[in-house]
Amino acid sequence: MANHAGKAVEVAVYGATGFTGRLVAEYLAKTYPAGSGLTWAMAGRSADKLAAVRDEIGAPTDIQLIVADSADPASLEAMVAQAKVILTTVGPYQVYGNELVEVCARTGTDYVDLCGEPAWMHDIIRSHQETAAASGARIVLSCGFDSIPSDLGVLFLQQEAQARFGKPFSRIDGRVVRMKGTWSGGTSASFKATMAAAGSNPEIIPILKNAFALTPGFEGPKQPSMSKPREDDVVDGQWVAPFMMAPINTKNVHRSNFLLDHPWGEDFQYSEMMLCGSGEEGEARAQRLAGLGSTMVGDKTPQPGEGPSLEERESGYYNLIFVGRNEAGDSLTAQVQGDRDPGYGSTSKMIAESAVCLVLDRTDTPGGVWTTAPAMGQALIDRLQENAGLSFALVS
Repeated sequence: MANHAGKAVEVAVYGATGFTGRLVAEYLAKTYPAGSGLTWAMAGRSADKLAAVRDEIGAPTDIQLIVADSADPASLEAMVAQAKVILTTVGPYQVYGNELVEVCARTGTDYVDLCGEPAWMHDIIRSHQETAAASGARIVLSCGFDSIPSDLGVLFLQQEAQARFGKPFSRIDGRVVRMKGTWSGGTSASFKATMAAAGSNPEIIPILKNAFALTPGFEGPKQPSMSKPREDDVVDGQWVAPFMMAPINTKNVHRSNFLLDHPWGEDFQYSEMMLCGSGEEGEARAQRLAGLGSTMVGDKTPQPGEGPSLEERESGYYNLIFVGRNEAGDSLTAQVQGDRDPGYGSTSKMIAESAVCLVLDRTDTPGGVWTTAPAMGQALIDRLQENAGLSFALVS
């Protein structure tokens, strides 16, 4: 069990003065006001900035403000000592997250983040799985757009397959149908940090390429190709292009299967790509989208702390489908939709509900380094649908 004894704060939002952290705090203030049963706090490097953000978002004046800095280990220890779960938006995590994870794992304190940095996650699993399992700390990685829609979308579809056909699908293919939003500054910074790390340490490159990099001791079958535009073999008549989030989402989906003791089979296959349309126009769009990866490292990408306006966030959305198939010819398609831009508006709600779910609903999850599906599963799906503007549904 996690170490919650004597801790008055249930969720501490670390990085609350940053762009995404502020959105998380604002969401909690509106969704879980005084009297709701949730006690939460704001944490960051400056007490004055925390107070200013508190007042600007309309949070209660008596909400606890915690000064903590990744460069000050004592301040991290003090923050962790006060909270049952640390919700951190302070990335890139490979730069600013190591000390915090170590403290949480050692002290039995729960932790959720927005990480999409597979090489760092690989190291965190290797370094802290045993410690967290012993202390009871639930370290849950990737609680935003990467990788909740994919991770829980696959879980939702496999639960439906089990109920209808008595067995799971041996292959599921995720497809981005529509999406409107911008890359977050944190995602861009994490991508740049990962590329820089790979440039200085060639051992990272196989981790980035391996779909099973987060399943230590297990190597599954060859996975469907996702690297080049092509005519789709899943949605007839459509061209598909590589999806920027696929390298992390696929790893998390396979880790979920691994942590659940392979209920979907040790031969399970999974892919993610973007639907681009049909014919010559679809092919042209697929080729164009395939070249957008370079924009993640360009000068025009948003910086950490920057982000879209309220209007831009609220006009954003995403629509993903997951197509499951088995050897008997059975097939189902599930749809996951979000009502805000994926990188900010929806992500801030997803990580907030992940923290709340972990500390209030899934107290039975044992310690360890987790993905969202095995750590919180249906309880998190229910919270996201009730509060966070996501929907999970069968469409065929």
